Amino acid sequence: MNQYIELAEKYSPNNYSPLNIVLTEGKGAHVKDSEGNIYIDCVSGFSVLNQGHAHPKIIQAFLEQSQKITMTSRALYSDNLGVWEEKICQLAHKDKVLPMNTGTEAVETAIKIATKWAQDVKGIDAFNAEIIAMEGNFHGRTIGSLSLSSNDQYKEGFGELAGNIKYSEFGNIESLKSNITSNTAAIILEPIQGEGGINIPPQNFIKNVKALCEEHNILLIADEIQVGLGRTGKLFAMEWEDIEPDVYLLGKALGGGLYPISAVIANDDIMQVLTPGTHGSTFGGNPLACAVSIAALDVLIEEKLPEQSRILGDKLLKGLKGIHSHIIKEVRGRGLFIGIELNKEAQDIVSEINAQGVLCKETQGNIIRLAPPLVIDEEDIDKIIEVIKQGIESHSL
Repeated sequence: MNQYIELAEKYSPNNYSPLNIVLTEGKGAHVKDSEGNIYIDCVSGFSVLNQGHAHPKIIQAFLEQSQKITMTSRALYSDNLGVWEEKICQLAHKDKVLPMNTGTEAVETAIKIATKWAQDVKGIDAFNAEIIAMEGNFHGRTIGSLSLSSNDQYKEGFGELAGNIKYSEFGNIESLKSNITSNTAAIILEPIQGEGGINIPPQNFIKNVKALCEEHNILLIADEIQVGLGRTGKLFAMEWEDIEPDVYLLGKALGGGLYPISAVIANDDIMQVLTPGTHGSTFGGNPLACAVSIAALDVLIEEKLPEQSRILGDKLLKGLKGIHSHIIKEVRGRGLFIGIELNKEAQDIVSEINAQGVLCKETQGNIIRLAPPLVIDEEDIDKIIEVIKQGIESHSL
């Protein structure tokens, strides 16, 4: 076994099952392993690396800020916090943003805001406030975000989680209607489910969800931590149905693959429920994170990466749908966020694809998930199609 893997296995708890590949370098859409092999990265840190590995503008922002000031805590202001806040609020068309560090923290924050909003604005006792989540979702692994999961395997052994959570079938508006009560505070959903298998809801589902929220005075929370910031071919995945949620949750690519930062974005009428002492984060919105995130957002806009994702995603999707095999159940996706659902376990095929220089991983056991950096080029798209075609065909015999 590789010495680096041996060392990590010795000191790491057994809560991951990573590929036996040790990455040592990355640039753009490519990575190199400890043996010198080059791969097209179709994992991208699960959409952390939308701007690619080691983007020079983002690296430069990190270096410059790291030599000035990196940390203030929110007990003081920094000179770039407001600059970052203005930029992200204008992109999302919202009034306020609360910076956190990781995606799961953003979800935890949204749960707190929704619950307090239900009490302060809607008049629901906080202990009775209900949140509806979608079956098959993934919102994180801390206690609050884990409570939203419908997957019992994720929750087993962790005792009593946050209560008052209901689950609705993703894409089924009637299922959602049946769960709404006078105590419903919020509906949280991923516009496209990533960990769940690149699940895309039927056309107009999200539009109908928004209508229900308006009818019943319910907050619509869009978890775009994995699917936002250009991944699906638009800056926000909710734009596919021209819908603005009440609350956006962002993370992953918000830090440009270099530094963790997440965000909860909403208007004044929602954010005003937070008063001094009700929520916070020591590292949230620190100067280094803000500098990196400003550069990351600039790269997305200046290099037109959402448009790049849409164009090359269409090419990749068309090429993959052209692979004819009885072991392929369905190919689905938007932008550079694609899943190949098989009629069998995907692990052996994934291993073969990786060996041929395309780095990917399966989800849900039988789905090959592809999410390369948005800076990828057409030549690499062609190679991905060819390598996957060969891998599928070799297992179709």
